[in-house]
Amino acid sequence: MKASAFVYPWDINGDPEAPARIAALGVDQVTLAAAYHSTRAVTPRHPRHRIVTAEHAAVLYPADDRWAGRRLRPYPAGDWAPGDAYGEAAAALADAGLEVHTWVVLAHNSRLGAEHPDTSVVNAYGDRYPWAPCIAQPATRAYLVELAAEAAVRPGARGTELESLGWYGLAHLHAHDKTAGVGLGDAGQYLMSLCFCPDCRAGYAAQGLDPDELADAVRSALQPVWQGAPSDGGWAGVEKLLGETGATATRAWRDETARALQEAAVTAVRAAAPDGFQVLLHADPVSYHCGANAGVDPAHILSVADGVVVPCTGGAGLLTPFAEQGRDGAVLAANFTVVAGMGGRPGTLADDAARARALGATELRLYHAGLASDGDLAAVRAALNGS
Repeated sequence: MKASAFVYPWDINGDPEAPARIAALGVDQVTLAAAYHSTRAVTPRHPRHRIVTAEHAAVLYPADDRWAGRRLRPYPAGDWAPGDAYGEAAAALADAGLEVHTWVVLAHNSRLGAEHPDTSVVNAYGDRYPWAPCIAQPATRAYLVELAAEAAVRPGARGTELESLGWYGLAHLHAHDKTAGVGLGDAGQYLMSLCFCPDCRAGYAAQGLDPDELADAVRSALQPVWQGAPSDGGWAGVEKLLGETGATATRAWRDETARALQEAAVTAVRAAAPDGFQVLLHADPVSYHCGANAGVDPAHILSVADGVVVPCTGGAGLLTPFAEQGRDGAVLAANFTVVAGMGGRPGTLADDAARARALGATELRLYHAGLASDGDLAAVRAALNGS
């Protein structure tokens, strides 16, 4: 199977050995960050640094003049990715014989929420989530669609992978996260991720719900959970907490909103891209889930994009709903963490890849070549090269 490794520009720039080292893993492609959220990352082999601190979400290339005069616009990177960091890294990787695809993070931007708090998801208690732009707001949606088109279609890129193209919510692992004290479960996470900004309130009203009554219902449903009562899992748990009518109506609004954003973003990317440009989404087949792997309807998203990148580190079962669609030519990329210190299992990659293939995977994604230790990379080389 075709395999691609995720990398950051700072893994490559300033390390002349990095492109050949990645090519030697046996991958055909790299998925190189072009727009990324804030992070602190280790660079175990770089000759100039060991820790890179990306202080805020940024584009890793010079943004063009399409943003002139716009209130919402991407932020340039600081000294962690100066100038056209993406372009420099992409050229070096291409020279090593690797196909380069962009990696674009969209609805995950704490600085946007800090500087423009009205753009953020607001929960039923009135708390804002600055890391989570509300995708129902027209201005925010327009910003995300334009960012997708610009960041995805960088010079020389053969395709893109769009991350967090959907709802973000409570589960985020925000800086120094301290939210695990109460076990919210799948259902509680959903209720705590429902947005009550003016646009979402209008959306609930269009579904026949009174938004004030809905917010009251959410708070009442969560009260036993805050007191330690377990929350049932899955959608049945949401219906138990919120009632079938309320649960169905909120999901209808959120699914409709996410689908519209996904369609608009993919359309914009294709309009800006050359022929044959591949568009994939990082995706979860449960549409009410929030996060980097956006919750999607498998049939819908495979009618819109060229395929999906599916998290498989904990098991490859999430591939099945996509494979069951039977769409010829769709890319189903199984994404495995290969950094042992981050819960990955590089030593079992060959077996894990075989299981994923049996469940319908057509490609592999390896997270993350820049973060992995030498030992992790040796295990990846062995798995991909059959030794």
